[in-house]
Order: sequence, then C-alpha cells, then structure tokens
Amino acid sequence: MDNKIMIVDDEPDVLSSLKTIFEKHNYEVITVENGYKCLEELKKGFRGIILMDLMMSGMDGWDTIKEIVNRGLIKNVAIEIITGRGTKDHKRLGVLGPYIYDYLSKPLDINELINSVEKCKTYLSAKNN
Repeated sequence: MDNKIMIVDDEPDVLSSLKTIFEKHNYEVITVENGYKCLEELKKGFRGIILMDLMMSGMDGWDTIKEIVNRGLIKNVAIEIITGRGTKDHKRLGVLGPYIYDYLSKPLDINELINSVEKCKTYLSAKNN
C-alpha cells in the first residue's frame, strides 16, 4: 500500500505524464479516466493514494469522493485533489474536506506534488496502523 497511487483524470496527457513521474519515484501507478473506474479499482482492493481530478465528464471528482465515502471504501486510501479549477469549492470542501488530504491546482508544480504525496504516504500509514 505504501507506494501505490491511482491517478483519476480524463486527460490522457495528465495520466501519462504523472504515471511516468511517479514510476520514476518507485510508485506502483494505476491510471483511470473516470470516477466509475476509480470505484471499480477500489472494489478490487486498491489501497493507497488517489490523485483525483475534479472536472471529469460523467461522474466528477466530487461525486466520486462522495461515493467512495458512502460505499465505505475510504478506509485504506487518502485522496489528493488535482484540479484545473482555480478556486476551491468551499461548500463541497466543507462536507468532504475530512476525506481530502491536499488540494493542488493545475498546472501542477511537480516538486510540490511529489512532496505532498510523500507526506500523504506517511499520513496514510499512520491512519491505518
């Protein structure tokens, strides 16, 4: 679980570039292009960090996070939001905030993202022990 990341984003370039970056940092990376596939991976037993885009067609990031919580799939995961939306949606963040480790805006600063994921890994390890 310590080095697993699921990237949920509907932009193929984002999935590809983040997968390459995290694999170079010794992470096992799963990429999915929507919230439905994220839920499928969680049902199959994914445990680790989820990098979640908010703006996706079908089921957006907020609805996906809500489903993760409602279905009881939050226990062994930590969620970091990666979004092109410049301002935080404080109304939704207020309700779902306890389930979100960090909120990063695109374009992503790769060093900031890697540092955040490393801290999140420590948090997730402590949360599950």
